[in-house]
Amino acid sequence: MGGRDGAEWRRARELFGSARRITALTGAGVSTASGIPDFRGPNGVWTKNPAAQRLSDIDSYVADPQVRVQAWRNRAEHPAWQAEPNAAHRAFVDLDRSGRLGALLTQNIDELHQRAGLAPDRVLELHGTMFRTVCLDCGATGPMSAALERVAAGEPDPPCRSCGGILKSATVSFGQSLDADVLRSAQRAALDCDLFVAAGTSLTVHPAAAFAELAAKAGADLIICNAEPTPYDHVAAAVLREPLVEVLPELVAVPVVDSPDPLRTWGDPSTWS
Repeated sequence: MGGRDGAEWRRARELFGSARRITALTGAGVSTASGIPDFRGPNGVWTKNPAAQRLSDIDSYVADPQVRVQAWRNRAEHPAWQAEPNAAHRAFVDLDRSGRLGALLTQNIDELHQRAGLAPDRVLELHGTMFRTVCLDCGATGPMSAALERVAAGEPDPPCRSCGGILKSATVSFGQSLDADVLRSAQRAALDCDLFVAAGTSLTVHPAAAFAELAAKAGADLIICNAEPTPYDHVAAAVLREPLVEVLPELVAVPVVDSPDPLRTWGDPSTWS
């Protein structure tokens, strides 16, 4: 990519400096520096152990008690409980404080964006959160910590205390649909920006990955920051491969260039004419 002085970096800095409303999409790569492994990277959870994907498949989870038992073990041992936000998370907080972050869409379930300082209503958790539980039968929700206390006390597959149904984390597994309200808000955010930044995501899981293409088709510039190639690299105005803890703070620190022209996006009805 030519290093920090290459064409990709020059273009990325130019776009960040001129952007006035930025929508971001983050994936597992944003949290790897916090000690949370990604899924599809060279050292990803599923790369090393393809069978682990069954734990994230809703049909397997419902049908096989042993899958649920292993899933609960994994939840109890998940590194997110000890993880701390890193410089990539904090960069988005700085971007929000500058007044230019429209929304942050995330495929992550670790809540590190919120813990870094982003307001919960600024973060759209496309795949839910691991900090809550939900009953697949009655829909009752509760804190994950309470369920894990039951696991530690000897319940390998704790049932719902309201109805006795199957309990799982409040995350979206393969085979489940995204929350309709979150999906609509994410679509609006993708349409209502002049720059869309995809960071730490392979852009292979849909519908989340399609937001990058949607934004580009609506006229926004697209910057992809990811260690590995993605299916949308050819759509991007700039593609950066360097570590996100370096890339994102550097981009957010680019001086803003004021423009006298009004911001026009497909997501803003006041600009339709």
